Amino acid sequence: MDLIIWRHADAGDPVADPSADLDRRLTDRGRKQADRVARWLLARLPERYLLLSSPAARARETAAALGVKFKTEPGLAPGADVADHLAVLNWPEGPEARVRHLVLVGHQPQLGRLASLLLSGSEADWSVKKGSIWWLSTREREGRAQIVLRAVIGPDLV
Repeated sequence: MDLIIWRHADAGDPVADPSADLDRRLTDRGRKQADRVARWLLARLPERYLLLSSPAARARETAAALGVKFKTEPGLAPGADVADHLAVLNWPEGPEARVRHLVLVGHQPQLGRLASLLLSGSEADWSVKKGSIWWLSTREREGRAQIVLRAVIGPDLV
């Protein structure tokens, strides 16, 4: 299975009120970031993939840049923990049969913690830059499951 972790693009500074924070939208810069990364992804994703997004407006706008239908998942909202993310992902089997590529759009610090857990085996505060993607793949070698980091791409590099 391939998991593409995509942090939402730039949405300006956080707001103090958590309920208002869900409505925070992408800035003009953020929309450009999301479009650039979406073009990069579309050139590399297979025809069939699943796109999951946090319910926050900035994440949904980032996901929408791919131009395909996506599912909003409360377990990916700001404040959700890594266990919530893993439950949504049904890692490593995947949330749907026959879907081998999953794109998840979410937030820091959860995405950095998810990446660290999957790649190193323990949760740590790794930083995922706004608008960036981390592409992970599972494979089996010598009877052991492995996770491979295939790419880390920021919006300023595409």
